[in-house]
Order: sequence, then C-alpha cells, then structure tokens
Amino acid sequence: MKHFLFFCCVLFSMQGFAQKPAIAIQTESTARLQSGPMLGYADMKEVLIWAQSTAAATFTVVYWEQGKPEKQFRTDPVLTEKSTGFTAKLIADQVEPGTNYEYQLLLNGKALVFPYPTTFKTQALWQYRTDPPAFSVATGSCAYVNETQYDRPGKPYGSEYQIFNSIKDQKPDVMVWLGDNAYYREPDWATRTGMLYRYTHTRSLPELQGLLAATNHYAIWDDHDYGPNDSDGNWVHKETAWDVFKAFWGNPTFGLNDQKGCTTWFQYNDIEFFLMDNRYFRSANYCENCPRTALGSQQLEWLKASLANSRAPFKLVAIGGQVLTTSQNSETYAHFFKAERDSLLAFIEKEDIKNVVFLTGDRHFTELSGYKNAKGNWVYDLTTSPFTAGPFTDALTKDSNELRLSETIAAQHNFSMLRFSGPRLNRELNITVYDTNGKEIWTKKILQNER
Repeated sequence: MKHFLFFCCVLFSMQGFAQKPAIAIQTESTARLQSGPMLGYADMKEVLIWAQSTAAATFTVVYWEQGKPEKQFRTDPVLTEKSTGFTAKLIADQVEPGTNYEYQLLLNGKALVFPYPTTFKTQALWQYRTDPPAFSVATGSCAYVNETQYDRPGKPYGSEYQIFNSIKDQKPDVMVWLGDNAYYREPDWATRTGMLYRYTHTRSLPELQGLLAATNHYAIWDDHDYGPNDSDGNWVHKETAWDVFKAFWGNPTFGLNDQKGCTTWFQYNDIEFFLMDNRYFRSANYCENCPRTALGSQQLEWLKASLANSRAPFKLVAIGGQVLTTSQNSETYAHFFKAERDSLLAFIEKEDIKNVVFLTGDRHFTELSGYKNAKGNWVYDLTTSPFTAGPFTDALTKDSNELRLSETIAAQHNFSMLRFSGPRLNRELNITVYDTNGKEIWTKKILQNER
C-alpha cells in the first residue's frame, strides 16, 4: 500500500505540478521532481542521466545490470542550483559495453517511482567482432507548448502533444532534436530567469516524460530556443542562451575547441552524427555588407575536414535550417548564404564524400530533398518539422523546391524515424515519416552503395 501511495504522489507531481515553473526558492525538504529523468548521451563506458527538481536538492542514480539487482552502482550525487534551473547531470561510469541496465532516481535520498521503465543501455563493442548492430533514430523539430498567459492572443499555436507518446512507441535508440525545441516568448528571451522559465515549462510537459526516459537524447538549437525569431550571432544574450541550453541537454560536448555554441559530434554504432550551430556565428540575414556566413569559418572548416576524414557508411549532419532546398522562403541556406552552402556542397563533391544526409528542421513542414553530384554520389536533406508548433499547411503549393523528391512532403505535425540495418559494408537507411498518432505518411530507402 505504501508503494502504491508513493507511486500516486509521483504521478501527481508530474501531471499536476509539472507545468509550474521552478523559479521560486524552496527549502530542500520540500523539493520535488520537476521533470525527467532524461537519458543524455550513451557510449560504451559512460551514460548521462538528466533530471530537474523544483528547488535545491540532491539527485543520485543507483543502477545495476538488468536482472542482477544484487550488484548495484551509484553515481556521484549532484546538488541542483537555481542558476541552472535546478537541473542535474548524473554520470553512470561503472558500465560495460553492450549491456542493459535498470536504474532508480533518488531525490534527497528517496527513490522515485515512475509509471514506465527506467532503463538504459550502453553501446555495443562490435568493431572487429561482428557486423554493426541495427538501430533507430527519431528526429524532428519545432516543439511549442502553449501557455495562455504568455502566448499571443487567439488560436493556440501548439497542439497534439500525443506525438511524443507516438515517438516513444517506435522505441528509438536515439533521438536528435533539430532546434526550436522550446519557444522563447517576449518575457523569456532577454533574461536568464525567462529562459530557465520557458525551458522548465516545456520540459515539464506530461506527455513528454515517458519519451525522455526511454531513449538517448541529443540536440542542436535554432532561433526560437536561442533568442527572438531569426536571431543571429549578434544576439546580445547568446551567452546566457548557451548556458541554459547546456543545463537542459545531455550532449557529450558543447562547442568546438575554445569556441562556444552547440556544435558537437557523436557516433552511434557505425554512424557518425555532426551537430552544427547555425546561430552563434551567424551573420545578419539582411546585412548586405556583413560577412556572409551561417556557420562561421572555424565551424565550417571543422565540418569539411571531419566529413572528409569520416569512414562511416552514412554521415548525418544536423543543422537548424534547410541546406539543399532551392526555396527562397524563410531562412534557408540558399536564400541568405548561398556562397557558403555551395562551397560546402562543392567540397563534398570534390572529396568524393559518400552518403551525406543533412537533418534539418525549422520550416514547419517535412520533405526530402536530394541530388546526385558529378562524382555520382547522392546528397540528401531530410527536413522534419513540426512536432507541435503550427504547421505550414500550404507548403506543397507555396514553397518551390527544385530538389524535393516526389511524394515526400508532409504538411502536418509529424516526426521521422531513421532505421539503420544490414552488414558492415552494405548498410541501408530506411526513413519513415509518421503523423502525430504514429500513422505512416511516407517511406524511403537509401543504400550505402547506391549509385
């Protein structure tokens, strides 16, 4: 009976209190779970677990190999602080490759109970032993969670939050968030308090909690979770936005070398992911006499060299705005930074880099763009948008893209699943786009050795 009552208390906390921001100072004894747990990066010898409390509190994770609870391990405790939104990143560093683990999240020493499994798995050590494992990746962008008192008057912009349950039901191993993962409003973007408030409100959505716990999450940002609409590198509060982004996501790193921003890299099994920042170094869209760059010189050169050096069967490049589209609408690469875009695509061609797939968002509709370059290699751009923000329902008739592949447009709430399978030298990527209820919209197969 005690366990049942405690379960009900935790469930009430997640559903009844979750949307209330955790900005006010509370005593440690009254701290409750605000959101999470969420799985961050996962490698062979280390996994990150994220959680957020309503006030200063201590989080710890106890974990054990699945089916072997008699041998338990414990992360170092983390005390949450107001300056980082009472978030915690806990590192499970006593793990072995290719192993499933169960865990308990402790808040001030008390184990929390959830209405879904709390498990994680480490990446397999397959190299020089077997073919790489099959695995799946969920992706998409533009998650708007309504809050009437701060939203614009009129019809709510966000809806159909059940999409996050539909993503969870696909059981992805990895999820890559492609920006606009929260939408800063006018009261939010000019202060740390406002940014923490907005991220807390969005992250606490009840429909999101099961997905957070079920898969490993990686993220980039775009304008709405960086600053005001169409923000660029001149945004005066970008340092604060960077701090808040780091607090709420569990990427392996944040920025290149001594540079800041959300740029990072990770490998899952045999596939490499390059997570790019198209905001921190971006020149102004409409300044004709400014340097014309979306990525900045150092980040662009890093991407080029990293792609040339990669031996992954597929190279996934995540970036907030569309890369391949020829559309001159919105903030597409071809619209504002065509010279930089063309130099990147020319480099991919000259270096004979195979199987580059850009993962993009921003546009509030989904499409697959692609072309075969002079070396005979296909380059793709999978745009996936929106999760819950208002869709661009007239995209098919009002957005012209010469590189759009036929029958790959989706102008409603949706998400994409990328499934990698096959032997090491003959991998294949199957892309399927689903609507908010998990119904298939379209699918496309790409072969590693496609010509």
